[in-house]
Amino acid sequence: MITLRDGRAMGFADHGPADGFVVIHAHRTMSCRHDVRAVAPIAAAAGIRLIAPDRPGIGLSDPSPGRTVLDWAADVEELVDQLGVERMGVLGWSMGGQYAAGLGYALAPRISRVAIVAGTLPLTEDGVVQDLCGFDRWYTRMARDHPRIATGWFRALSVAARSAPHRFAKAAARAFGPTDAETITGDPDDFAAAAGESLRDPAGVVEEYRAWARPWGFDPEDLEVPVDVWWGGADRLVPRKWSSELATRIPNATLNIGSGGHFMARLHYRAILDSLAETA
Repeated sequence: MITLRDGRAMGFADHGPADGFVVIHAHRTMSCRHDVRAVAPIAAAAGIRLIAPDRPGIGLSDPSPGRTVLDWAADVEELVDQLGVERMGVLGWSMGGQYAAGLGYALAPRISRVAIVAGTLPLTEDGVVQDLCGFDRWYTRMARDHPRIATGWFRALSVAARSAPHRFAKAAARAFGPTDAETITGDPDDFAAAAGESLRDPAGVVEEYRAWARPWGFDPEDLEVPVDVWWGGADRLVPRKWSSELATRIPNATLNIGSGGHFMARLHYRAILDSLAETA
């Protein structure tokens, strides 16, 4: 835990060797700093110090109503300053992709490389919300138009994740599809624990979805740091065209298509981490 200049608390996980090259991890939706527990041994073997902050209102971090992608970049800058970190790579998975891009844009002189895994285009652009998978589209619209109802829904999910983790994981697996189902049900306790912790404050998840749909404050074309865009060939949540377009629009980007679905990072973490550290 750290305290930011405005008095908010910020929670984070810190895995790997203290003298390892730092990679900041931006977690996916309905998850938190626990996103990286499964990859911690891989990071340690790669000599990577993996730092995973909870975004505002998620897990241990205090809320910040009305926050934007670039607001979070300022929070992370405070975190790394307090930890004495000068140079770092950035990894963002799913909803975390836009936050990884934000760090690459706002903190460019300190960033070696950015990895965007199963990321989205800005939701403010024409047609992007309509292309979201069904549950993300519903969550996004409910958070925007009916935040009280959305808060109640996320409160119910929080109870389910904490009281019946295996049942919760099985239900999620059906939504993600068969390729990701094996990953989710292979360690249902870990999946449910990350979700349950992210839902500690249901209103924080509502704000997470509201922030997701706000303008980034920059365009993909504005990124100057090297970027790897990763996409799993069996991903049922994120269409390939989003990853292809990101890789085309970001000036110094490479598209990497690998095996797996939305959780493809679990299969390719070593390659992703190695790519982030190679220009350190």
